[in-house]
Amino acid sequence: MTTPGLPQSIRACLFDLDGVITRTAVVHAAAWKEMFDDFLGRREGDGFRPFDDDDYGQYVDGRPRADGVRTFLASRGIDLPEGSPDDSPGEETVNGLGNRKNELLLTKIHEDGVEAYPGSVRYLGAVREAGLKTAVVSSSANCRDILASVGIEYMFDVRIDGVVARERGLPGKPAPDTFLAAAQDLGEAPAACAVFEDAQAGMDAGRAGRFGYVVGVDRVGQAEALRRHGADTVVEDLAELEESS
Repeated sequence: MTTPGLPQSIRACLFDLDGVITRTAVVHAAAWKEMFDDFLGRREGDGFRPFDDDDYGQYVDGRPRADGVRTFLASRGIDLPEGSPDDSPGEETVNGLGNRKNELLLTKIHEDGVEAYPGSVRYLGAVREAGLKTAVVSSSANCRDILASVGIEYMFDVRIDGVVARERGLPGKPAPDTFLAAAQDLGEAPAACAVFEDAQAGMDAGRAGRFGYVVGVDRVGQAEALRRHGADTVVEDLAELEESS
């Protein structure tokens, strides 16, 4: 049986969640913007430079929450104390700002709901029908709840998310460790795995881990950036891969 739109050597598929499987990347971006703009506005006043789409793509997208806070703040020359994971949301620490972002995210998800991309769900079905193993690899601590809310948790053999990464001490993307852990849990070598990502940091992780194939999913018009960061192919929807096989 053929592997849908993938090299014949691929035996497992490792999928990012937000922006690849579910329509949550835009919700994450909105939560990051609201949190950072509020923080920057309080710190710098009316002359502050707002958090924008380029900031999201370069410094935040695909990274664990605290890493995103640190990386973006460093780009603005801002150094905050780490604080602790139980810091109150909005406290001027790395963890406090991260907790505020998560608070905003959960509110937006509760108010607007979550949807899976129909083409991604169809492609997941085709991959599993072809006999390939599947894993979801996400920096989100809310991954399991989101999968359950859209009824597709059963479509993944392995889940490596923010909770699992913290338990195992795995660094997040752009490091390849979470993808490598998924491959190991599936019993496959990296060369036999395809990575599916919509973030530049995810492309970097796919290349750093020497995975057999890296698919960039372009939802926001960043196809060239995904290619520069290592995508073997770029699609706007995973259904394109099934159609090409």
